[in-house]
Amino acid sequence: MKSLKITIALLLTAMLLACAGNDELDGLTADSGEQQMYDQAQRYLRNRNFSLAVRGLQLLESRYPFGRYAEQAQLELIYAHYGAYEHEAAVEAADRFIRLHPQHPSVDYAYYMKGLAAYAGNTDLFARFLPTDVSSRDTTHAREAFAEFSQLVSRFPGSPYAADAKARMVYLRNLLARHEITVANYYFRRGAYLAAANRGRYVVENFQRTPAVADGLAVMAQGYIMLGMNDLARDATDILALNFPDYPALDDDGNLSSDYSLEEGQQRSWLNRATFGLFDPPEIPQFDTREQYE
Repeated sequence: MKSLKITIALLLTAMLLACAGNDELDGLTADSGEQQMYDQAQRYLRNRNFSLAVRGLQLLESRYPFGRYAEQAQLELIYAHYGAYEHEAAVEAADRFIRLHPQHPSVDYAYYMKGLAAYAGNTDLFARFLPTDVSSRDTTHAREAFAEFSQLVSRFPGSPYAADAKARMVYLRNLLARHEITVANYYFRRGAYLAAANRGRYVVENFQRTPAVADGLAVMAQGYIMLGMNDLARDATDILALNFPDYPALDDDGNLSSDYSLEEGQQRSWLNRATFGLFDPPEIPQFDTREQYE
């Protein structure tokens, strides 16, 4: 509790300082020279005062839209918005730069920053300070970021940002696969076994070579067992045992252990059925082998 109070106090202090610093742009006005405006914006960026950097760069572009620093200001505005945690504004600035300057030598940087901003848009204020399971969060921004990084890699394979983009795509792909397993585990608790099995199958079919595939096969096997689809359950279990013989839910004979193979009637109480899975969820072990396979 004490640490939480300290964190909140620090956040409030930072916001007050930011508000105080936004009152003026160190004497810059619309009549200031282009070089002076650009140099001041650079000082803000170096000092990581991103809010003032945004205002300075916007002022520079509005005052000198065809000046020698106009294109550079548009490019640096993307980073300034990103640094100020204005992720939607960063994406919009990147889109604008790409639209206006599709042949610019640094347009790959705009694609890269657009991907970073798209993913960071899924992070709220307190998530930066408090630990959360990102696989349980909405994956809309993660999918958008993956698409942006994919564009960068396909259009500019020689870009200095391509290697980092590829690494982030691997992470995002693993995250998206793990999210499907998280949802499948939720469906198991609700007694929605077909929906759970379909999530597992989606992982196996669309996220091959990710650590979540093992859990995807186990989810399929468990879901089909609960639905009485024994042939499909056997196929999923055999593939799981062949590719992941050390999977913790498998017994020595390569079958799902008894804890994972109870019949539906033994799993769901009358209260769980009456409330459509909202209360008294069935005690099915959750499939989560991140520590083993990631």
